Amino acid sequence: MTTLFSLSQQLGQQLLRSHQVLTSAESCTGGGVAFAITDIPGSSAWFDRAFVTYSNQAKQEMIGVQSETLAKFGAVSEPVVQEMVQGALAHSRATMGVAISGIAGPDGGSEEKPVGTVCFAWADTQGWQKIETRHFTGDRAQVRQQAMIHALQTIADYLPALS
Repeated sequence: MTTLFSLSQQLGQQLLRSHQVLTSAESCTGGGVAFAITDIPGSSAWFDRAFVTYSNQAKQEMIGVQSETLAKFGAVSEPVVQEMVQGALAHSRATMGVAISGIAGPDGGSEEKPVGTVCFAWADTQGWQKIETRHFTGDRAQVRQQAMIHALQTIADYLPALS
């Protein structure tokens, strides 16, 4: 299994080769993606900044998520992560971004959005965008770990298409 550290190393090399700079907007992962990335020496060459927007107010103030979107769809939704990634790109010098919002547990789930529901959005400044919702299993730490790996692996899988 790929570790978060080795995946971050691989991703850093890919971002450097493709002349891309990453930003992240994180909610349920609490900055874990940014931590994993900045654990790699030299990551400032390919990582610009992170936005840890755990509260709805932070999402609105820091990266411009619309209150109407939050009210209509909830913080854990594809429309919200889409606005999060676009806001992160707009408020950074990055060329590529990832946004994550989910319910890591142990509480907070519902029948519609059970614990383990995580929404993702990726985008770049050239028009690529991917949005999806995944359902992970395990405890809070396991859900967060799986979300971070999925967020980075999706970028790593996409980058060869830029070459």
